[in-house]
Amino acid sequence: MNINELAARFKLWKDRPDIFVEEVFGAKPDLWQQKILQAFPTQQRIALKACRGPGKTCVLAWLAWNFLLTRPHPKIVATSITADNLSDNLWSEMALWQSRSPLLKEMFTYTKTRIFSKEHPETWWMSARPWSKSANAEEQGNTLAGLHADYALCLADESGGIPEAVMASVDAMLSSCVEGHIVQAGNPTHLSGPLYNACTRDRHLWHVVEISSAPGDPNRTPRVKIEWANEQIQKYGIDSPWVLVNVFGQFPPTSFNALISVEEVEDAMKRLYAEQDYQNHPKVLGVDVARDGGDSSVIFPRQGLQTFKPMQFRNIHGPEGAGHAARKYRQWQADAIMVDATGGTGSSWIDQLMLLGIPPISVQFAGKASNERYANKRSEMIFELVEWIKRGGALYPVKELVAELTQSTYTFKGDKMILEPKDLLKAKIGRSPDFLDALACTFHSTVEKKPEYVDGWKISDVRTSPVQRYGDYRPLSREYIQRGKKY
Repeated sequence: MNINELAARFKLWKDRPDIFVEEVFGAKPDLWQQKILQAFPTQQRIALKACRGPGKTCVLAWLAWNFLLTRPHPKIVATSITADNLSDNLWSEMALWQSRSPLLKEMFTYTKTRIFSKEHPETWWMSARPWSKSANAEEQGNTLAGLHADYALCLADESGGIPEAVMASVDAMLSSCVEGHIVQAGNPTHLSGPLYNACTRDRHLWHVVEISSAPGDPNRTPRVKIEWANEQIQKYGIDSPWVLVNVFGQFPPTSFNALISVEEVEDAMKRLYAEQDYQNHPKVLGVDVARDGGDSSVIFPRQGLQTFKPMQFRNIHGPEGAGHAARKYRQWQADAIMVDATGGTGSSWIDQLMLLGIPPISVQFAGKASNERYANKRSEMIFELVEWIKRGGALYPVKELVAELTQSTYTFKGDKMILEPKDLLKAKIGRSPDFLDALACTFHSTVEKKPEYVDGWKISDVRTSPVQRYGDYRPLSREYIQRGKKY
């Protein structure tokens, strides 16, 4: 292709980003994606209000590459709900599509925070700009400020939870540029913020596109399996806030709220208490039992404000898992062991522990909460875990816990607080929140620390006796201690 032919293609691609996607990437956009691509050249503000998983981040990446390639000396900024989300989603999507185009690989350099023209690196670029949750509104607003160029584009991924201050400063660029666009996309989880305002109060200013995976909708996205959508409706109900957001792409009656911030979790992982600070508190083991081959079974120890290194097992059966739990229980001289028995998965562990003379506490995540504020026991336990962190709890540095805690959201079911269903969180983070659930089990109920001595006998000196397997097991009786001494 000579220079004149390439220039003609550039002009066509500028006016028809959908053709650009087909010719440069060899991809066929879905119908709703095609409509957005065609609308982009003439729409200054576009908002995508979407269900879960339709490919909205893919569209943002296509628009970014189209703008970078076909406009002279453009400046693009991209942001998201968190720095990790920006890096893991939109920025990795940019890398994916560049890898599929020899033209883009030849013309642009990709780095972890910046993409720039090899010939004009200072004036022809795209920048990743995360914002700080700890900053004030003015500081957050400066995240995207100063975007002045003849050709400017702002992309906001998962904009439902981005503060208004972050997006408000971007509008100023539209007043002075030759061509400027703001494109935001997200799930409708919040009843405030940039996405909500674009879809309600400021709808006359925005080209709003609604993307649904609802069964029976002729325009539903084909990327979400209809079987999955039907399953969610049957499991949680058509009026459930989770179904409204994830299946129908509609705003729920009340906002989804983040459970805890990344900064709070990371701070908790830096704490470490001296033994005298927690030694008078009971030792508790929380156990989450794997439900399928892709999940892990986790045993998580906690004493007061201190947690310790968890044990993780894959593809382990009840007797073997219970054996590990029993060994840890005795070696650590634990005061209680709490095992997730939801759906009967943990029953084998519980039965084996009882045969080994250890009385486990059965945890039913879907059971009734002790506190009427919560819709179920899992919500109650995890909220207590979060409060424990905020009171100064020290988390053993398990990297999986960061996503499991910070990606969890909650809303209200009537007047009760309820956590996002576990399978939806699993779909979001790509795995089961096994460490979170194991640690949450340690908050199931109040535990008393066992006395070190009874009638002058030291409890830790007593070995397990066969008498524990029968109905006359009385762990604090003098008779039991004496029997234990014989074995």
